[in-house]
Amino acid sequence: MSDETERETFDHDPIGHAEARAGMTVGELAEEYGDAGIGASDLHEAVDVYAEMLADDVAVFFGLAGAMVPTGMRRIVADLIRDGHIDALVTTGANLTHDTIEAIGGKHHHGAIGEDGKTEREHDEQLRDEGVDRIYNVYLPQEHFALFEDHLRSEVFPPLEAECEEEGAVSIRRFTEELGRANAAVNERDDVDEGQGIAAAAYENDVPIHCPAVQDSVLGLQAWMYSQTSPFTLDALADMSALTDQAFEAEKAGAVVVGGGVPKNYTLQTMLVAPDAYDYAVQLTMDSPQTGGLSGATLDEARSWGKLEKAARNASVYADATITLPLLVAAARERAAD
Repeated sequence: MSDETERETFDHDPIGHAEARAGMTVGELAEEYGDAGIGASDLHEAVDVYAEMLADDVAVFFGLAGAMVPTGMRRIVADLIRDGHIDALVTTGANLTHDTIEAIGGKHHHGAIGEDGKTEREHDEQLRDEGVDRIYNVYLPQEHFALFEDHLRSEVFPPLEAECEEEGAVSIRRFTEELGRANAAVNERDDVDEGQGIAAAAYENDVPIHCPAVQDSVLGLQAWMYSQTSPFTLDALADMSALTDQAFEAEKAGAVVVGGGVPKNYTLQTMLVAPDAYDYAVQLTMDSPQTGGLSGATLDEARSWGKLEKAARNASVYADATITLPLLVAAARERAAD
């Protein structure tokens, strides 16, 4: 070190070495992550922020992107809704499609075949011939979409069609509400093994579901096809009033953003027309900020737009959300229960 350079002794907060032992709870493991660096410390910070959100009187706006439902995250989100930890959900039509399929008796599957359960298919060409759709390593037989279409046409669309005859259109929020009601009813009536799911939990707990890009999904395609021969139609702008009113009335607000795309932006931009901004925010993503796109935009950048308060606590974890979401929720809920 040159004579011109002066600094205090660099002995603060040294990196520790995490311990992983038998019998640890998830919360204890997250605490160990706090001694480490890189993604481990990021997850530890995210747990801190989220646990504080759960302990504080905060309106939680939850953005759920992509296809998190078919990859096994359905129960986690539904339980958060039932336990009062989500006040508004912003999600994709894909998640609602797959949530509904499971609610009415369909299932997603691992991909291996054969008696040993380990034989791999020749893959997508064979899947096409077999009538199976693939989401990375999750597989869905196409006949479940026929079941889904019948459910929408018999249980969901008719009451909404009657409302449209009187009012001209219904909001997307009203559409997802009716979807939740029908999912709960059919799930109970048919004694489906799988739980009622996210839309049903939201319906039963008066939690609004916003799906601003519903057209970009099988659910949206079905809605469009039904609208061609009936008065049923959706008002895409109607949801804006309800969501912004909810943000406007919140004394404190927090955002949990899982993935990017429309759910992320729709969740964050809500604060642009509210008097305040988010006091807390947690982001779970794999999108890099270097592209300049919305999906990769940092939460710190959102502060410059007025989406987060200047003093907001926020944390981002850059890893597969199917790994980080269960860890985040389990560790934060464990801490909140102490």
